[in-house]
Amino acid sequence: MDYFELYDMSVSFLLDADAVKRKFYQLSKQYHPDFYTLESEEKQAEILELSTRTNEAYQILSDDDKRMKYVLSLRGMLDEEGKAQIPQDFLMDMMDVNEALMELEFDFDETKFSQLKNTLREKENALYETVRAALENYQHETTPDSELKKIKEYYYKKRYLLRIQENLDKFAAR
Repeated sequence: MDYFELYDMSVSFLLDADAVKRKFYQLSKQYHPDFYTLESEEKQAEILELSTRTNEAYQILSDDDKRMKYVLSLRGMLDEEGKAQIPQDFLMDMMDVNEALMELEFDFDETKFSQLKNTLREKENALYETVRAALENYQHETTPDSELKKIKEYYYKKRYLLRIQENLDKFAAR
């Protein structure tokens, strides 16, 4: 049983966060181990497993990036860790961003920091627009691999941008 099945939801890249949270609370109550202390050890083990899966499912389904990775993995679309191919044109576009990041590392400037944060946000928004329709129209069993490849590429590009954002956030913490 996958996480979507456990939560009785259709496999989707886009979910209603409130619906996920409501289902989590419902399942957490239903499978809370404290309600099964008088049951057999087998039943207690089953409930503990369901409780654990409920928590794991919530961690995945409530997070956009984790959910995207999960759906792509359900369709067998993810590359082996570290083997993802990011298009050269995207990497070339990121050279300026990486250079600006290196400059900040050696000579921090609040204005350049803010500009770089805005640039990253704009790039992420523009990137999302390239796959928005594919994410919104996704049908687990029928969406063609060509659409999934676009989403997979988006996923890897977004992860790249998030790594840059994490490095940028380190400067803010200084």
